[in-house]
Amino acid sequence: MLTPLKERFRRASAPRTGHGLRRELGLGDLVLTQILFVVGSGWVGTAAGLGRSQAVTWIVAMAAFYLPMAASVLCLNREMPLEGGLYAWARIAFGDFAGFLVAWNLWVYSIAVAGVILYAMPTELSYLIGPAAHGLPENRAVSLTIIGLLLLLLTAAAVRGLNVGKWLQNVGGAAIFAVFLALILLPAVALLRHQPIHWEPFPLAMPSLDRVAFARVGQMMIGGLAGLEYIAILAGETRSPARSIGRSVQIASPIICIMFILGTSSVMAFARGRIDLIAPIPQTLRLALGATGWGNVVAVAAIVFLQLRLIGTASLVFTGASRLALTAGWDHLLPRWFTRLHPRRQTPVNAILFTTLLVAAAIALASAGVHAQEAFQVLTVAGTAHYALAYMAMFAIPLAGVATLRGKLPGWLLWTSALGFLATLFSLIVSVFPFVQVIDATAYGVKVLGATALSNLFAVVFYLLRSRYGK
Repeated sequence: MLTPLKERFRRASAPRTGHGLRRELGLGDLVLTQILFVVGSGWVGTAAGLGRSQAVTWIVAMAAFYLPMAASVLCLNREMPLEGGLYAWARIAFGDFAGFLVAWNLWVYSIAVAGVILYAMPTELSYLIGPAAHGLPENRAVSLTIIGLLLLLLTAAAVRGLNVGKWLQNVGGAAIFAVFLALILLPAVALLRHQPIHWEPFPLAMPSLDRVAFARVGQMMIGGLAGLEYIAILAGETRSPARSIGRSVQIASPIICIMFILGTSSVMAFARGRIDLIAPIPQTLRLALGATGWGNVVAVAAIVFLQLRLIGTASLVFTGASRLALTAGWDHLLPRWFTRLHPRRQTPVNAILFTTLLVAAAIALASAGVHAQEAFQVLTVAGTAHYALAYMAMFAIPLAGVATLRGKLPGWLLWTSALGFLATLFSLIVSVFPFVQVIDATAYGVKVLGATALSNLFAVVFYLLRSRYGK
């Protein structure tokens, strides 16, 4: 006879049947989506700010966080290939309350990421247009109009479903790979043209131990390297998810690591301390290729590709956020309103529309009374803090999850998870320290910590009220 804990594990980990979602994703889609979601174009600028210690810093971050993350995703998804991904894993391992908090933090992170992507678009477009659009990012009326139109278009695409969304993601993944390939080759082209640059593909200087360096490496771990587990949210819409998601991690991981290190070296070779943290790649392309002739054509094409990457990532984030709300609704942790599917598209239309409203609110709140780079950084770091809490739950599963699940996991995962947990905790602690010039550093830290604490307090109150007054 099964014990209550074993029975809970059996029921929670059983694959859903008849959920109404279509299995649209294959291995090729997953590999491109992993590259798309993990490789953010802005993190090579963050790392370049570390100077010649960037390669060592990337390697440390990859060893302390990326490899434990990859190991956890491989093992946990193999045992629990369920729609909802990390939320479903945490709910099985720790129960409804912990699962709900993980879903909440992933949801808030997704909203913040969508806000970051959309907020970066005016800056990216200013590099596309050229010097005439230099003031576009700080022109709030024009910037917010652009952002609003994009938000409406992405909402419409999300309602259409993965038969459209997967192509946006595939094109975005291929586009970011092509842009990084061009970025990595830029120094070689510059040297052939006898441009005066100093390029070190793998500089091996040791990083400094100051506050700014700690803040950068902490955010590089969660903000820059995290994301391999995100596609597992769509396990219910993936063909052979137990095998395909794990294979996508194995194929994409070495490609991602090389892209980050060599891409950062190229930014360092051209930006020389004048790094735009919102759009370092467009900036580097303009500095390397100029604004006229064939150089301008290549730079414009690469910047257009970056826009495709941003659109693909936004599409994935919208999809993931809506599926988190959908699966939490299936489990009666959110109102059934979130589980309503479009009668023809079979997409969670209510969850998508609600997420759209939250993204718009996040952009408006983050940009109130600050400059573009600070607003961008607040959105990024607040989202990263929520993501860190979700990751701590993932790494805690082999350490403290239900014994029935722990018994199915390999013993070595205990040690990689402990390392990943400590790295994530470090990232969370240093996230309050700004590494860009801000109007008020104290207010910046209060915004980050306050947003994280208040949103989780709201989640706890919501869960308790819903548990008390029924479903």
